[in-house]
Amino acid sequence: MDEAARGRLHAWLGGRLGRKVIAAELGRLAGGAVQENWGLTLRMACGREERLVLRRDAPATIRSSRSRAEEFGVLEEMAAAGVAVAEPVALCTDPAVLGSPFFLMRHVAGVADPRRLVRDDALIPSRASFGAALGAELAHIHAIRPPHPRLTFLGPPDADPALLRIRTYRSGLDRLGAPQPAIEWVLRWLERHRPEPPAPTLIHGDYRIGNIMVAAGKIAAVLDWEFADWGDPDEDIGWFCARCWRFGHPEREAGGVAARADFYRGYEAASGRTIEAGRISYWEAMAAIRWAVIALEQGERHRAEQEPGLEAALSGRMAPQLVEEAMAVIAAIEHA
Repeated sequence: MDEAARGRLHAWLGGRLGRKVIAAELGRLAGGAVQENWGLTLRMACGREERLVLRRDAPATIRSSRSRAEEFGVLEEMAAAGVAVAEPVALCTDPAVLGSPFFLMRHVAGVADPRRLVRDDALIPSRASFGAALGAELAHIHAIRPPHPRLTFLGPPDADPALLRIRTYRSGLDRLGAPQPAIEWVLRWLERHRPEPPAPTLIHGDYRIGNIMVAAGKIAAVLDWEFADWGDPDEDIGWFCARCWRFGHPEREAGGVAARADFYRGYEAASGRTIEAGRISYWEAMAAIRWAVIALEQGERHRAEQEPGLEAALSGRMAPQLVEEAMAVIAAIEHA
């Protein structure tokens, strides 16, 4: 971010917050593979200091990602519903400030690095209780159902969420141009074996370790709401439990941090419904293919120099492994 942009941001902050800002220190934060997150420390004329996070569009984004204005609207509603989120502060839709819309939220202290969370037991002293808390928090999100007067921008829920996902991933492959027969085979299997659609709920869309801020062994905040939508709640559960999000700890089937049984226990106690293992397995296969398509899109962003970088380049090479994971889940379903 150049000095001119920093100056415009400084001026906007003073007007939007209604307090004179003496200084604003800005630094890019780690994470945020799709959007950019910046740490912002404000010093006020009154002597007060505030720590915020600025979230804005990356130079190239993913089509399924919601706009920053929509994500801010979801964040506001989650805060009002008592979901553990960073407090939303302000939204800017004027591109003259930073070139694209952005929003501000309160800084939340803790650790979100998934590789630290899966390896360091000091960060999560009781993995059983933490797994149950993760399930209960997801059930809290799923308790929000359509129609909802403050979430109308999400549009009406689709009649068949699984079929919608399949069509979306096929469209993504078509845009990439290169043939992906293995992914197409899995998508066809998923199309033929999709479960009966349940009553729709709000889904986070990317509920996983890496999007959970942890402090003192507890959930401090659920992050990154850019994929929130109405859908099948089992999609979130399958995404969280998918092998591709265990970060090198496949034996802990709940996000690499806890046992699946503990995660399910917390979810079922908070939601009042029983999880059906077969439905979750289906969505785990879908999760691997979804991540495979996103990985290919990330790789294309690097190749086309829309947003060159090592992380995007390496993501593009993950697709074969993810397809193999999807096929392993399918084989287990058919064997059962």
